Amino acid sequence: MNHVEPEGEATTVQPPVDPMQDLSEQAAETADNSLNELEEQLARALVQSAEYRESWLRAVADLSNARKRMVREQAEFNSNATARVLEKVLPIIDDVDRAFGNVPPDQVESEWMTGFRLIQRKLQAFLESEGVTTIPTAGRKFDPALDHAVSHEEAEDFSEGQIIAEVAHGYRLGDRVLRPAMVRVAKGN
Repeated sequence: MNHVEPEGEATTVQPPVDPMQDLSEQAAETADNSLNELEEQLARALVQSAEYRESWLRAVADLSNARKRMVREQAEFNSNATARVLEKVLPIIDDVDRAFGNVPPDQVESEWMTGFRLIQRKLQAFLESEGVTTIPTAGRKFDPALDHAVSHEEAEDFSEGQIIAEVAHGYRLGDRVLRPAMVRVAKGN
């Protein structure tokens, strides 16, 4: 049997609606929304992570600089404290040197003088162990960074500005002048 449709009316046949397809479209849309939201959260987390990393790197650099500064300041403090103590010892050494310059001839070989020479050597050894050196003056020109002129004198055998004689030793601690050498300086004719 042939089935004939009435003329004039065209009917379209709709495929049956599948409820599962409708749910899967909703699920895909929800998944897309969730994925977009997760991507946004990830982007925010990455930005925040970069900010935290920069802050951390700055803090590490600040800590390193603070440690270096503290070590440098501690070394400077120790150096200044050492210098202050040594500066107080220098006049004692000067007095001992002056005393040896005025020893009566009959006492030069006495046991008493031998004991004082031992004290003088120990003081010198102490200065050397701390890195103190004397400032040499013999035969050189006056240097205001190393010397203190106690007098300017005319001297035939010396050129202008040359050190004639040392009145008191000058001392250095490394590159630092603890006390300038007290000197007499030749002046121009």
